[in-house]
Amino acid sequence: MKITRVETFLVPPRWLFCRIETDDGVVGWGEPVVEGRAEPVRAAVDVLAEYLIGQDPLRIEDHWQVLTKGGFYRGGPVLSSAVAGLDQALWDIAGRTYGAPVHALLGGPVRDRVRVYAWVGGDEPAELTEQVAAQVEAGFTAVKMNAAGLTSPVVTAAETAAVIDRVRAAREVLGPDRDVAVDFHGRFSAAGARRVLVELAPLYPLFVEEPVVPEQSHLLPGLVAASPVPLATGERLYSRSDFLAPLTAGVAVAQPDLSHAGGISEVHRIASLADVYGAHLAPHCPLGPIALAASLQIAFATPNFLIQEQSRGIHYNKDADLLSYVIDPEPFRFVDGHAQRGDIPGLGITVDEDAVRAADRTGHAWRNPVWRHDDGSFAEW
Repeated sequence: MKITRVETFLVPPRWLFCRIETDDGVVGWGEPVVEGRAEPVRAAVDVLAEYLIGQDPLRIEDHWQVLTKGGFYRGGPVLSSAVAGLDQALWDIAGRTYGAPVHALLGGPVRDRVRVYAWVGGDEPAELTEQVAAQVEAGFTAVKMNAAGLTSPVVTAAETAAVIDRVRAAREVLGPDRDVAVDFHGRFSAAGARRVLVELAPLYPLFVEEPVVPEQSHLLPGLVAASPVPLATGERLYSRSDFLAPLTAGVAVAQPDLSHAGGISEVHRIASLADVYGAHLAPHCPLGPIALAASLQIAFATPNFLIQEQSRGIHYNKDADLLSYVIDPEPFRFVDGHAQRGDIPGLGITVDEDAVRAADRTGHAWRNPVWRHDDGSFAEW
């Protein structure tokens, strides 16, 4: 079996899909994308495809080594995301060829269902209460919310109080038996994060995500030592080596993204590395159906898995949703806040190729907003 064609599809709301075809007619799908930078990733996939054409798709690990290390200049979000999507598609082909779901090829399942969480806004307490209540009604046992919007360089008393008020509003709806995770989104300074973390502790967040930007990972040991709340990070880390410092610092939850951090192959290794440090895995995935399908395959096969992000109802999805490009929604039917393990070969989904090709004709040019402080200086989004 040889790879004969690699295609990419720019599909709304902000995703990029890739399709690998073989001469035996077996097709695999992946989701290589950097949100807001989909076009450069598409170009990177085209370059990497030059190597893959004519190759045996089942030599996944060898291809991963060449795609990540075959160039003298390595790494970075664009290249690692391009590799991630191609890697997902190769695992999809392998599963379809062997007639087994990917989690079976990774050593077999360690659980029958995967806990997932739903995203809620967090901008206004009244709005938040309604959103959390809706997710509880839908059966979810955990939600994630933004801690704050634009935040001062050193968080003020009013900003701190607003964060606590919002999380308290969520906790009151959730009660003591459900969970709320809080995303700082790298918007806080280390000093500001330290101040807010202490105030959040009585509300028992499941974890606080990205307390500082990844460029400041050297500050994590102090934050971990000062925080009574479990800390999580990883959506903007792209390899095992990137995760080593945060894990050594003592973060409780690693959050690699299957579409950014080298795909199934590398995230499987990141999960094992996290296990060495007593950390759990909670893959980042505010993306499309292929990325989520790949994430779930990892979750079913990973002993130290904690919880899975998913994008149904997320605010980014304005022109399409998680189910817009799959034929059968059943793999993404969540029961009591969990995804059920299936036995469909490959990634476990059937992509609606006609819908994907039609959407690519429209495409998208999604960009994240650029924020500024009142004085005109740049602010973290």
